[in-house]
Amino acid sequence: MKKPSARLLIILVLLVAALVVGSGIALKRSNSFQTQGELVLAGLAAPVEVRRDEKGMAYAHAQSLEDVLFAQGFLTAQDRFFNMHLVRLMIQGRLTELAGDVARDLDVQNRTLGFYRIARGHAEILDPRTRALFQHYVDGVNAFLECCPNDLHLEFRLAGLEPEPWTLEDSMALLYLMAWNSSANLKHEITTAQLQAEVGEERAGTLKPLNINPDEIEGSEVEGQGSTAEDSAEDQIARADWLGDPSLRSLMEDGALQVGSNNWVASPQLTAGGKALLAGDPHLDPRMLPGIWHPIGLVWPGNRAVGATVAGLPGIGLGRTDFIALSMTNAYGDAQDLYVETLDPENPDRYLQSGQSLPFEILHETLRIRDKDSEGGFREDPLEIRSTRRGPVVSGRLPGLKDEDGSGLLGDEKRVSLRWAAADPATWTPKIGFFEILEARDIQDVNRSIDHLPMIGLNFVFADTDGAIGWRVSGRLPTRLPGAGRQPWIVCIEACEETDPWTGWIPLKEMPQDLTGSKSWLGTANHLTVDRDYPHYYSNRAAASYRYARLKELFSQQIESGEPMTDDIFWQWQRDLVNPMARELSPIFARALVQQPQTQSLGRVLEDWNHEDSPDAPGPLVFQEMIRQVAFATFTDQLGESTTSTMLGNLYFWQERLQRMLVTNDPVAASWFDDTSTEAVESRDDIIVRAGLAALDRLGPWEGSAPASWRWGNPHYLKLYHPLRRTGFGSDWLGSGPMPMGGSAETLYRGWYSFNEPYAATFTASLRMVVDFADPDKIRAVLPGGAVGRAFHPHQQDQTEAFMTGTPLWWWFSDQAIEENAQSHLWLQPDNVAEPTGNPPH
Repeated sequence: MKKPSARLLIILVLLVAALVVGSGIALKRSNSFQTQGELVLAGLAAPVEVRRDEKGMAYAHAQSLEDVLFAQGFLTAQDRFFNMHLVRLMIQGRLTELAGDVARDLDVQNRTLGFYRIARGHAEILDPRTRALFQHYVDGVNAFLECCPNDLHLEFRLAGLEPEPWTLEDSMALLYLMAWNSSANLKHEITTAQLQAEVGEERAGTLKPLNINPDEIEGSEVEGQGSTAEDSAEDQIARADWLGDPSLRSLMEDGALQVGSNNWVASPQLTAGGKALLAGDPHLDPRMLPGIWHPIGLVWPGNRAVGATVAGLPGIGLGRTDFIALSMTNAYGDAQDLYVETLDPENPDRYLQSGQSLPFEILHETLRIRDKDSEGGFREDPLEIRSTRRGPVVSGRLPGLKDEDGSGLLGDEKRVSLRWAAADPATWTPKIGFFEILEARDIQDVNRSIDHLPMIGLNFVFADTDGAIGWRVSGRLPTRLPGAGRQPWIVCIEACEETDPWTGWIPLKEMPQDLTGSKSWLGTANHLTVDRDYPHYYSNRAAASYRYARLKELFSQQIESGEPMTDDIFWQWQRDLVNPMARELSPIFARALVQQPQTQSLGRVLEDWNHEDSPDAPGPLVFQEMIRQVAFATFTDQLGESTTSTMLGNLYFWQERLQRMLVTNDPVAASWFDDTSTEAVESRDDIIVRAGLAALDRLGPWEGSAPASWRWGNPHYLKLYHPLRRTGFGSDWLGSGPMPMGGSAETLYRGWYSFNEPYAATFTASLRMVVDFADPDKIRAVLPGGAVGRAFHPHQQDQTEAFMTGTPLWWWFSDQAIEENAQSHLWLQPDNVAEPTGNPPH
């Protein structure tokens, strides 16, 4: 057979290249939208001018707050309506309409939790102005659907979905979904109950969470709140298998909006520009393109706001106005409790309480499930949701642990209900604080605005143009009886006086906060922020202290240097790789490992490591695998594989506790290090060596036999994906492919991975932002993806490289900067104005 000529090969290559380029251009055009010229929209009172910058970020100039919110709704829908609709389907429990049976459990859970029911209830009590402002945003979203059907996201056709009008309740339900993910310790309650069932209350108490507030006693470890539980479970309940119920197990899983984060603010006395300097990087699951946050610029007479919010919510959640700047982290206040309920043996539609038989509130709903074998492509399944006076029943039958006859030590009568502070109408407010934040003039206004965010527990740090700085926790938390909140509460069923473990609400003025001006900087990193003198039970769930301790260290070093702080320094701190946990534990590991020939190579790597979680270093991979293997080797023999895996998957429950055990090696710690399945008595160092051998066995086939050649960034990577193609063929083409990443759960540069499914990053910065009030023109900010949520769009993932490398990008703030960087110009005209009337006031 004659070989093709070189000339023919060149022609073929050029043809293929032309087809690829042409297809790419066609695909981009098939999922674009209007950004130039003019659009006439019903609902506007006056013209709105929209410019988009080099990143596709929109800036709207309007003549009123109402019109700028309408424009925000319209522009958000242009960019993100498919993502908004997907999240709405999840909140409503309708993902089965898209994904079929695979989404059934999640739909059942979200319908049971009732985000939409709560949102409808709260929406009914909103005051007229708040409702009107919400409605302007909603009207803007729907104006896009009405005016621009040809600009609808290609993803709707690919998924076989029809767009639906947006509602005020949709936005409120999204806020409640975020609130659920900030509500803290339900996982801790289940973990505590399971540990007590496995080894008894006294033994389980030696593993109680160790929460540390680094500000309380300088340089020492301090046990935080929730370290004891004064109430004791009934014998039967103490034998319950909490992980034996699939519904309870599913509550242990993290959602995409599970909130972590770092934020901090410096007062003018520390900064180069003589103005306040604020940084924030919310830690969420950023992997679904284009990311969670939607950036926007809003300008109206007398003010402007440039920042970001979750697509579907009006205003900004973090960013800057003409007067204030703010960012948030999860505060982990305990707003959730579980209750053990008892069915009436005479009537399973009733439950027992204080000698009474009470009826369940029963709600009937229908799941519409995509099913190619059913007529019309869908089938309908009935769903029954039951609630007690405390809240919805979130479990099936609570089984007994290690039942021999399969009947369950508890019989069929026990269920678990959920009480959530945000679902209690007593906490609802007629105002929603995000609108007030838009109009705040100083930190006192911001503080008052936070009063009206009762559903969500966040650490807000904020500053104003006068240089004042503040910190405040949002949300409402109950006051409780001693011991309540740390483990499930058993509802009294006998003829006794019912004791409600919730006794009231922590007064707003007593929520954790600091507006005193006595500190030169403030910051949070999901750590325990209250001290032992705080008058209320706050939570027994908090992040390990590592990130905040490192932040304190950085501030101290910078202050001692005498060099003023800049936005570039804060930007670098957000990417800091120092691992304080490894700095303390890796020498302990190394000393044990180098004593044995088989593990000496691991010990040498740890000895030579600088404790920075760099992607091109072997040390982070050795350390992370060692801590995993040590943890499993320490607990599995006494807790069993299932309970151990569940506990270790709940990182905040055990991380600092295990660290203290390894450091002190005291008798209690030694009793856990000893492997009870052998006749020998194993020491801490025996377990470390055993863990080293397991690490070599697991990683050797993948990384090679020489640990010095391992690289953290090989298994630890960030991979962005399109919502319609997470895995499989084409997922890398529509997404990013694996990108080696540094950091870990313990570093400011967050690179959290699932402890039971290492090491791909699942939670990291979903946005990085630094606001310098001394810079009137711009804000440093970068997203993991981009501004626009449309496949093949040039602004879907055009920020990814800068996000991974640390290259600064900018949100433009001043009129001059916005105009100088504008790449497109669109007028949104009210339907009663025929021609543009010139620029509205800037």
